[in-house]
Amino acid sequence: MKPRLVSFLKEQLVPVVICFGLAVALGSTSWLQRLENTTLDLVTQFRSNPKVRNLLSLPASSADPRVVTVGIDDSSIEGYGRWPWDRKVHAKFMYGVSFGKPPVVAWDILFVEPSADQSSDEVLQAAAAELKGRVVFGAYATNDDPSQPALEHAHNQPLTRIEGDLSRLPTSDFALRPIPQLQQVGQTAFCDTPPGTDGMRRTVPMLQQVGGQVYPSLSLQTLMVYAGIRPEQVRIVLGDAIYLEGDTFKRRIPINEKGLYFVNYRYAIKGANIVSYERLTENYYANYVKNEPVDGLPVIDDKILIVGQVSTGLSDNGVTPFGAETPLVLVHANVIDNILNEDYAYVCPQLPIFLIGVLLGVCGLVFLSKRSLAAKCTYALSLLVLYFVTAAALWVCKGAVLPFLWPTLGFLGLQIFMIVQQLIREQRSKQHIKGMFGTYVSPDLVNRMIESGQSPQLGGHEETITAYFSDIQAFSAFSEKLPPDRLGELMNEYLTACTDIIQEEGGTLDKYIGDAVVAMFGAPLPLPDHAFRACVAGQRIHLKLAELRAKWKSQGALWPEIVHEMQSRIGLNTGSAIVGNFGSRTRFAYTMLGDNVNLAARMESGAKSWGVYSMCTEATRTACERDGGDRVVFRALGRIVVKGRTSAVPIFEIVGLKENVSDQTRECLRLFEAGLARYYVRDWEGALALFSQSQALEPNQPGITPGVGSNPSRIYTEIVGRYQIAPPPENWEGEYVMTVK
Repeated sequence: MKPRLVSFLKEQLVPVVICFGLAVALGSTSWLQRLENTTLDLVTQFRSNPKVRNLLSLPASSADPRVVTVGIDDSSIEGYGRWPWDRKVHAKFMYGVSFGKPPVVAWDILFVEPSADQSSDEVLQAAAAELKGRVVFGAYATNDDPSQPALEHAHNQPLTRIEGDLSRLPTSDFALRPIPQLQQVGQTAFCDTPPGTDGMRRTVPMLQQVGGQVYPSLSLQTLMVYAGIRPEQVRIVLGDAIYLEGDTFKRRIPINEKGLYFVNYRYAIKGANIVSYERLTENYYANYVKNEPVDGLPVIDDKILIVGQVSTGLSDNGVTPFGAETPLVLVHANVIDNILNEDYAYVCPQLPIFLIGVLLGVCGLVFLSKRSLAAKCTYALSLLVLYFVTAAALWVCKGAVLPFLWPTLGFLGLQIFMIVQQLIREQRSKQHIKGMFGTYVSPDLVNRMIESGQSPQLGGHEETITAYFSDIQAFSAFSEKLPPDRLGELMNEYLTACTDIIQEEGGTLDKYIGDAVVAMFGAPLPLPDHAFRACVAGQRIHLKLAELRAKWKSQGALWPEIVHEMQSRIGLNTGSAIVGNFGSRTRFAYTMLGDNVNLAARMESGAKSWGVYSMCTEATRTACERDGGDRVVFRALGRIVVKGRTSAVPIFEIVGLKENVSDQTRECLRLFEAGLARYYVRDWEGALALFSQSQALEPNQPGITPGVGSNPSRIYTEIVGRYQIAPPPENWEGEYVMTVK
């Protein structure tokens, strides 16, 4: 398997699959499923809010006008007295509405016990007969023997065209059924609406298996009567749908393998077509039986009448997404409404959602692999919010049920993974940077590199830097005077002091070459004032070396006199160089290459020829003064053609930091500058006089300053003396050719 594919699987695909796989597993737990259901309930309430529907330009969430709930409400209780009523009241209702010729009257009320007054049952039977079979009475499944055979007198025929495992259906041995008189004049159906494990009614059984036979629910039987559908015209595929195959009425009602229908709740009390039981009864009875015309009598010849309790004082209430005291008759009303309008809740399969989540997650990891942690978190959080909003919108607008929580957990897990992955990468990057630069870059600079997120570039790249070279004057003599262990001790102390100062000023140690120190300023992290920092570092090293000389001298015979007079020379040059990691595949170092680097080395070696201890090019002086002003004092040493070059380069001594330069030294510099001006115009006498004066004021005097053998004024005095004897050619422009590196 190709390395890139392995890397893709390891770093992108597998983690995302794990995130969403764990989310799916968590989503199947009971506690998360309860939370999922609660979320769906809240969104259901949200979508039924009139203000929300108006804002989204959706039609009002109200009942189909064909579905009328005849509610036994508070006014009915007040009119007919305490519940339950004498069955002659219900007979009066059915006899009265029979004149309105409703296609079906369904009772979400049980008439399971004979009345004390047998005549009441006979009157009710006679009134129901007026509806000519267009009445459905409720039954209730039970496993407790009610001492009555199940549906022995009913008009109902069981449903037989069933595909699937019947053992998954709600099953009972017995049923609380209507009294035989009512079974003879109407259909019987099951009005069971059992709550789920959390007490909520989100699904209702459309089928009930009793005594080995399968019968329809109240909602299904009501629609069968309404549409004139016979049992043999009903085909059931468990886990798919109930197919109503009437002559003019065809519907596909989605069910699961248990025969449960997911209710697409559209309304509760506020949105339902509720007519008072008492008002409808009295109005129809007065209009058609008493011949007392009633104005505004509702037309019911195309209405499905569902009779049930809606009074707050009665017991047939239960928990639905609209509240804990929802009249359960409205559950049947919503189901019938859904089927009439084919307004089903479509439960989306999980596999496509899982695959889409994985795809989006992988895309995020691939395309944001080099982005910041904030960008990755924003992406994952945006997906989370977008998915949640999409799921809510599909439920509100289309009735599509998408899981809310496990995809949300998947995207949340992805976000956590991105954070952890980024933290691990950052930690590895930190360790990489520390491993690469920790030994030759100051801890402060390493931390700045880490904080900036700017990793060093591998290989060479061009950068403007200030190259730094230093060397101990006459170091070979130290090797002769000191045993190896003492020499090592001395060098460690000296190199530590130099390195600390270089790193404190933001420089990067390139390498040690014996006693020589090679460093750069301006890489690997840019330093806008790298030339100024390099000059300051050089002067601080000279001051530190003066302290060390005093310390070593105070230790007496511990160190020979040559150590007491130890001096180092420093050369600087500013310009473009190639910096980066160079070496073999197994061993490399961060270093600098180029002509400007070589020129810095020439400044260090050439300083000896001019009797100075810090020398730089014009480029360094210009950059230093641009960034540091006059904080560093320079002295122009002339126009020099260094070994290996043909053109003259203006060179400068770095005299010292402004605050450390004495008035005597400043006067020396003034006289020297004047002498150099005379020198350029071939005024040998004038130049010699000025150089002689400046020589007496030089800060470094042979025999006085430790380790000093000459100084610029003394050297120019010698050069002028030679030119007095053998003048330079006519085309001479003040340059001096160095004969040594």
